[in-house]
Amino acid sequence: MTQSFPSISASQFSTALALRPNLVAWFLGAGASAASGIPTGYDMIRNFKSEIFCRENNLSPKEVDTGDPVWLERIDRFFRQTSILPADGDPNEYAEAFEAVYPQPRHRRQYIDDAISKGTPCFGHRVLGSLIAAQKVDCVFTTNFDPLVEDAAGAANNLLPVEARARPTVAGIDSGERALRCLRESDWPLVAKLHGDYQSIAIKNTGTELEKQDDRMRHVLVEASQRFGLVFVGYSGRDLSVMDTLTSVLREPDAFPNGLYWVASSASKLLPAVTQFLEAAHTAGVDVAVVECKTFDELAADVIKRIDLPEVLIDHVMQAHPGPRLVPVVLPESTALQFPVLRYSALLIESIPRTARRITLTQSTTTPVVRDLLRGHGCKAIVAANGRELAVFGSDAEVMGILGPNGAKLDGTIVLDPARDSWALGLLYDALVKALSRYRPLIPRYKRSGHSLVVATRREGDDSERAHRQEQDLAQLRNAYGGAVSGTVQKLEFPFQEGVFLKLEQIEGRWWCGFEPYTFVDIPRAPETDHVAPSGGLSAERDVLGRSVDARGGDPAGDWRRERWAAKYNKNWASIIDAWAKLLTSTRDGSVRAFNFGDGEGVDAVFGLSPFTGWSRPAHQHDYFDRTK
Repeated sequence: MTQSFPSISASQFSTALALRPNLVAWFLGAGASAASGIPTGYDMIRNFKSEIFCRENNLSPKEVDTGDPVWLERIDRFFRQTSILPADGDPNEYAEAFEAVYPQPRHRRQYIDDAISKGTPCFGHRVLGSLIAAQKVDCVFTTNFDPLVEDAAGAANNLLPVEARARPTVAGIDSGERALRCLRESDWPLVAKLHGDYQSIAIKNTGTELEKQDDRMRHVLVEASQRFGLVFVGYSGRDLSVMDTLTSVLREPDAFPNGLYWVASSASKLLPAVTQFLEAAHTAGVDVAVVECKTFDELAADVIKRIDLPEVLIDHVMQAHPGPRLVPVVLPESTALQFPVLRYSALLIESIPRTARRITLTQSTTTPVVRDLLRGHGCKAIVAANGRELAVFGSDAEVMGILGPNGAKLDGTIVLDPARDSWALGLLYDALVKALSRYRPLIPRYKRSGHSLVVATRREGDDSERAHRQEQDLAQLRNAYGGAVSGTVQKLEFPFQEGVFLKLEQIEGRWWCGFEPYTFVDIPRAPETDHVAPSGGLSAERDVLGRSVDARGGDPAGDWRRERWAAKYNKNWASIIDAWAKLLTSTRDGSVRAFNFGDGEGVDAVFGLSPFTGWSRPAHQHDYFDRTK
């Protein structure tokens, strides 16, 4: 859907604002304080999620590095698999996360107080504070608790003669009457804090607190919106109470008489609730525009160029102006390293299957339903459902023998586009795991949270030749680990197997198979809570990291596993990655196949794998990367 309202630059907005700056009120969200060292709502959500993740998985926060993308992915995966918090981007995500970590209001106030104590007015605050002191801005609304706007205005006022000063009235949700008085008497400037002040007893953070806007503050916002235009800076639009209040203004005849301006890096980054509000305002005849600008500071830099201020305030503001981004630097003259500095546990997939067998059905179905049906008949085909069509890798005769009596028909092949279609990506992901386990001493494990391969253990009845071949195939892996790659956990007597998590991912137009080494421990659950696996045996409960979890909570093998990996440094990791890469890519023709049957029997999934893992590049091209030599 194409937006009906325009996007303008910060320069265009500032030019229009300079004509009558007092006709536009400012609305600041958490993003406006980001440059001041105060965490944004997104930062706080990340922090809360990390706290909950550690609590639920019996981990110390010191063990989790939230700056590491691997940990961030694990945390996100955990919340995708649970219902503890709403989904990413949900308007209630911040409120519910805050309440989950700090259920008591006084603890939430303490957290906010600690966060705010670290902040100092940024360049944008200095500009806005100077505009307030110079009587160029009459009204500021904010959902923030911090005192940065009033601090900046106070610092600017102290530079002016007493008779020229304009000190703002600050009103929170526990001092709404003060805001109403300013509105009735046009006693400007006013700074209205919609969710409370950091010194207030009442502040709004949780879902129940944010459900309804304080009646007096709601009235002030509605009345001001019938007098001023509004420019929104650093505000996401997640607060339903605020968005409902703003939407209600559109029913009034004089809604936003001097326009609506929403500052964002791009109109495409706006939340659906914001886009709907702006569309409704545009339909109601309000002048609406998205101001494309990345930060509060950048917008303020454009504004200060076009609005006249006393010289003393200009000097005051420019003292905090960010330094130029383009500065002279001395280029390094030393020779770049002639060898890559980082090895990735990822294999380049040089070719992936482009088509699968198409089977049409008489009615729509889902992938789990068809998969369970085939598995129940002992058919090992790989399948993905897309409405009334199936994409299948496997034997045509086997699949049709099961589905044919229900009206299924072979219908040529279907083109796979995993970059666009999630069902195609899932089909190829399943096929890759099966192909990598074929003819290797590896057992595939298919999980909704991510597939993995574990080394196969010797079974009763295995002939000596098979056992000898398996020993040979795993020899390099055992050498890399410095010991057995399967066995039992000391003192606990739980079976363990070394293995890898697998990930199929496209990066810069090329497909990669990432593999993350991990020690898998199978822990039987207590009898009263045992689950029966599809194969009929007991299934161990696992957490988001693939670890077995005791029914009473925690990971009983966690300490043992940490000790097992603690002494494995870079050299050991390089050997382990190399051993897994060789095991996964050891083929006659450089390809792995899910089935390996002849032409006409069905459609096979064939992947071409590079035997080399990914490497980071040095500062120049090196002969090492020329694999043709």
